[in-house]
Amino acid sequence: MRVVVIGQGYAGLPLAVRAAEAGHRVVGYDVDEHRVKQLVAGESYVEDVPAERLRKVLASSAYQPTVDPQDCAGFGVAVICVPTPLRDGVPDLSFIEASGRMLACHLRRGALVVLESTTYPGTTEELLGPILEEGSGLSAGRDFHLGYSPERIDPGNPVWHLENTPKVISGIDAASLEAVSAFYASLVRTVVPAAGCKEAELAKLLENTFRHVNIALVNELAMFAHELGIDVWGAIDLAATKPFGFQRFTPGPGVGGHCLPIDPSYLSWRVERTLGQRFRFVELARDINGHMPDYVVRRLTEGLNARGRAVNGSRVLLLGLAYKAGTGDVRESPSARVAQLLLRLGAQVRAADPQVAAPGPDDEAEPRGVVRVEATAEELRAADAVILLVDQAEFDYDAVLEHARYVLDCRRRLRGPAVEVL
Repeated sequence: MRVVVIGQGYAGLPLAVRAAEAGHRVVGYDVDEHRVKQLVAGESYVEDVPAERLRKVLASSAYQPTVDPQDCAGFGVAVICVPTPLRDGVPDLSFIEASGRMLACHLRRGALVVLESTTYPGTTEELLGPILEEGSGLSAGRDFHLGYSPERIDPGNPVWHLENTPKVISGIDAASLEAVSAFYASLVRTVVPAAGCKEAELAKLLENTFRHVNIALVNELAMFAHELGIDVWGAIDLAATKPFGFQRFTPGPGVGGHCLPIDPSYLSWRVERTLGQRFRFVELARDINGHMPDYVVRRLTEGLNARGRAVNGSRVLLLGLAYKAGTGDVRESPSARVAQLLLRLGAQVRAADPQVAAPGPDDEAEPRGVVRVEATAEELRAADAVILLVDQAEFDYDAVLEHARYVLDCRRRLRGPAVEVL
């Protein structure tokens, strides 16, 4: 079957490559010319798709990366995996709208369109469907199939990946659900049908809101426990021994990636816009997690003061720039906020992350003034303070313990006389 995957990022590229491996003829469409050139050259920028995997489907001609919308013509299945950012707190669905308009030009009777992008309940039926109908002259349900299946990609996860993670699927009617099921059953081991698209859309937001709220809980608990002189990490270890009714979440410098800082806001925006009420849990979690970088800098300031130094003029080495370990993804990473705050206070900020590429001249994800280095013994010794923000496996933690004078460990990876834990 001819499959088009719109968006070749952390969700779209693994899906496109997997579909090609499963025997489909896949067009991977993206508006980013540089990204497509990398793919054509067999260079992968997504950890879950090794370069050898990508090159294999390219060599077989089962996968075609492109920036040309005309290459999307003749599709039997189209999957939309585009970003859904927030703009001033309001959901920006312009990428979904543009994808819908482009696909409508090539939509044929009997074809299937699936939305995977995270969004508020109602988007598939109330926004995407009408765009496809208007541009094609066809009717959703009667002439073509339409559904929603939330992406569940966890970049860098060595255990759970696209094939073995249960896939929630939905359709606007029974025939659409059947078509969505048949497609994803060719790619993954387990499909989980939803009663409708809105339920599937809400399920994705629920998954991320659940994590967002529970991380906020332990982050706030960590702040209070520190003031009370209690080891919150030890308490979490104890609670995690309970075999029922508890799931382990740990503190950290904040939340990042596309999901947690953004997706729950889609739900609160929809609730307030439709019902006129505020989703207080989401708002509180966003406030707590959003201010964790400020707390990290406050703890560092206290730690330096206790050692007779001010932040102003101090040399601070940040270990980790990605939003989590095992990935080079810097989207919404709290490390950037920590660096920004330290620079404002006059610190000399240096940063190391073996998984994150050096930023280009126009890259705004990393604050100007941060010096990129490797976490060598010399850098560790020269730093007045080291902050472990992301516990990447490539870091030499024995060297950190041996050479660093003062470490603020936000991940509870280290133990030693010079180490303070968040």
